[in-house]
Amino acid sequence: MSEPRPLLRILCLAGFRQSERGFREKTGSLRKALRGRAELLYLSGPHPIPGPAPPAGSYSPEEDPRGWWFSDPEAAVFSALEEPAECRGLEEALGVVGQAMTKYGPLDGLLGFSQGAALAALVCALGQAGDPRFPLPRFVILVSGFRPRGPKLAVPSPQVPLLLPSLHVLGENDRVIPTQESLELAGCFSGAVTLSHPGGHFIPAASPQRQVYLKFLDQFTK
Repeated sequence: MSEPRPLLRILCLAGFRQSERGFREKTGSLRKALRGRAELLYLSGPHPIPGPAPPAGSYSPEEDPRGWWFSDPEAAVFSALEEPAECRGLEEALGVVGQAMTKYGPLDGLLGFSQGAALAALVCALGQAGDPRFPLPRFVILVSGFRPRGPKLAVPSPQVPLLLPSLHVLGENDRVIPTQESLELAGCFSGAVTLSHPGGHFIPAASPQRQVYLKFLDQFTK
């Protein structure tokens, strides 16, 4: 009898305004699709985002919304599509990710959603450049991703492509991150695989997407 294959360990970086628990709940279909293949470990941003408190006695999955960094010097807001004067809180976010990679490592992969995808790409760029905080994973999955914008960032670039295998998932009706943004990020990776789905700003896990995820991950389980 053959030995069961070891589970791939994937650190999942939540999007802006998501909580760790909420992100886990919203990826329940993905966890089910990857059952027996991967263990998903969840991480949300270190910065709380102020907002109205949920009603007493109720629970909202995003009652503790978090962010990785802010694009405004003072307000707790973020715009993916505008060039910010600074990326406030980014160094703290990188520290949190570095600590998690040490805690849960060695990791096989990173998965990022929206702002978390941009951060995952930045982490990979820093790791490829030799930053000891970020040992390069074997692969990365970026959903509704975009190239991180900001001064003095080690931004992924087509001129210096990232060499690790990557899967880029984009929604044709994504009203938050236009598909062109995700395609530009994919162009920063050598040999990127793209998966387009007819939905919007979420992580798809229906049967057509499930087959692509499994095919992509199977190359790392042999």
